[in-house]
Amino acid sequence: MKYIEADFQITPAGETAADVLSALLADAGFEAFEPTDGGVKGYVQQPLWNEEQVEALVADFPLPGVDIRFTAREASYENWNRSWEEEGFEPILIEPDICVHDTRHPAPRPVAYDIVINPRMAFGSGTHPTTQMVLGTLLSIDLSGQTVMDAGCGTGVLGILAMKRGAKQVVAYDIDEWSTTNAAENFLLNGFTNATILTGDARVVEGQRGIGLVMANINRNILLADMPAWVATLAPQGRLLVSGFYEADVPLLVEKATALGLALTEHKHSGEWQMLHFMRR
Repeated sequence: MKYIEADFQITPAGETAADVLSALLADAGFEAFEPTDGGVKGYVQQPLWNEEQVEALVADFPLPGVDIRFTAREASYENWNRSWEEEGFEPILIEPDICVHDTRHPAPRPVAYDIVINPRMAFGSGTHPTTQMVLGTLLSIDLSGQTVMDAGCGTGVLGILAMKRGAKQVVAYDIDEWSTTNAAENFLLNGFTNATILTGDARVVEGQRGIGLVMANINRNILLADMPAWVATLAPQGRLLVSGFYEADVPLLVEKATALGLALTEHKHSGEWQMLHFMRR
């Protein structure tokens, strides 16, 4: 799948403006973001790229006094991969017990959950607050013997921790074939050969039943659209863990989940980013 790379220059530059812009772009189909000195780069599949929509989004940006300009070009996976595989990334310590690192940089100290990944692009390594919130929350959930689903799996880091926490099986899927190929490699790096990894949208998990936990770190629109499919897979008292959205999105997601028979059990935030934890009633 080919991608468009859009480089957004924000004046005045700031983390809040970049986060708000990223959330709006995610609603417009963008899948991943990379901070820059002057703003943020966003990546969207070529068939979903709509320059007029992005121009309107920038023109109607909700924060006053912020000017945004952008340029767009076809992104090259080959160049991302070469640079990323040559340099890798520094180990990321999450909570006291989790370390995510690549094969070039060992964990700086022993931890209970040592996760090795070689991401095929500069995002997906666990640096984002939404990923870190979900990883931290997994430490408080008993996953022993459960089947876990990772919707929009990216590098597979969430599913890998679920396995290390005792899950008997992980079903992971993503619409991007690069992601699912990379996730399969990363599961093997951590010694797991029994993960089921599928390429496609939520339709690829139709018919799945008895899932103890569904994790979805995706944008709000996909969460709302795909939640019924995920709830249909849950076992009695199964859990749904969602992140990737902002405080303004919380009421919509809670309303949707409640209508589907879920009860909110936990609400976390890290800066502007939010995470919701539901249980099937």
